[in-house]
Amino acid sequence: MKTINVGILGLGTVGAGVVKLLLENQSLIISRVGACLNLKKAADIDVRKEKELSLPKGVFVNNAGLVVNDPEIDIIVEMIGGEKLAGDLILKAIENNKPVVTANKALLARHGNALVKASEKQKVDLMFEASVGGAMPIIKTIRESLVGNQIKSVSGILNGTCNYILSKISDNGTSFEDALAEAQASGCAEADPGLDVNGLDTAHKLAIVTALAYGMKINFDDIYIEGITNITPLDIQFAAQFGYRIKLMAISKNLGHAIEARVHPTMIPFENILSNVNGTLNAVTITGDEVGEILLSGLGAGMMPTASAVVGDIVDLARNIMANTRARIPLLAHQPGQIRAIPILPIDKIITHYYFRFAALDRPGVLSTISGILGNYGISLKSVHQKGRKSSGSVPLIMLTHRALEADVISALKEISALEVIQETP
Repeated sequence: MKTINVGILGLGTVGAGVVKLLLENQSLIISRVGACLNLKKAADIDVRKEKELSLPKGVFVNNAGLVVNDPEIDIIVEMIGGEKLAGDLILKAIENNKPVVTANKALLARHGNALVKASEKQKVDLMFEASVGGAMPIIKTIRESLVGNQIKSVSGILNGTCNYILSKISDNGTSFEDALAEAQASGCAEADPGLDVNGLDTAHKLAIVTALAYGMKINFDDIYIEGITNITPLDIQFAAQFGYRIKLMAISKNLGHAIEARVHPTMIPFENILSNVNGTLNAVTITGDEVGEILLSGLGAGMMPTASAVVGDIVDLARNIMANTRARIPLLAHQPGQIRAIPILPIDKIITHYYFRFAALDRPGVLSTISGILGNYGISLKSVHQKGRKSSGSVPLIMLTHRALEADVISALKEISALEVIQETP
């Protein structure tokens, strides 16, 4: 039986999960692959990992260079995270003609074009299924299963921490701060949750998926990003009264001449299945011209779901090695010569529906003044609700609009904010 040697860089949460799968499920993997995936070396700076993970003798090293430069290792698995060191090690592995598996979404979103170029030049595979959606096979679905489709849109919930927090606010009326504290206590939020709650983690994933879906270079810098830190229980309550749940959504659409790519809180109708994806679950809808809309849902993060996706990539590479082939599937789902620099539509050019919440003094003519300003910018109202007075004397005024241009909305809100009767930032 053929033995294919695997080297792992980084034994943190996901790296440890990969070790666990390779060692504990070795016989199952052999029965499916027809080869032995042998963990040859595993590198980490923390020497305690050798004992914690019960690694076989001689596997653990504390120098990543010993892994990427080992001529006997066939596949490199990068689980270090971060950008500089991880990127340098991946490039070194590629230079050494070793295919690489990574789950490093931040690295791919910011430096993926350079990594793809190096991989294509060397004709070495770079696999990254686990970088988006954990156990959900989003990348494989776009890159392989839907290869005969023109992808029209990809949108969904791609961050379990934010979804957990919003679910707590929706279900229990918890404040954002308390919901975040619960998420940290349960282990589904980091001690520093900034990447999650500010929308950056979701945007990293969206940049990768958008490139695959539309045949464009990875473009993280032009994605509009807004997090969930300003969402209050009041917004959740009002959304529910209108028939919506609020979710942090990653949204991309192929407009032909440009791409919409944005991350922000979004009101999802109750009847849409995404509104019922709660807790730490992720879900994404992909719309193709031939298949219509399909839904993928599952655990988007965590030790074993992410490790499962990593091992799936390792197995794909092992099968390539057994078939004596490489670079069989284009890294960005399209042939290199077909990848274009398609522009991302600036956010102020977006046309969509809006939810407004104003805190206004309860005086005659306030509603007509606000409505008049909105009308001056071509923003028509679909629904208006006025709620009971707060102790401060202001009244929550809630509005839903018909479709409007983002630039007009920003200008109108700026003018309304300057009104004497407005007590808080709209």
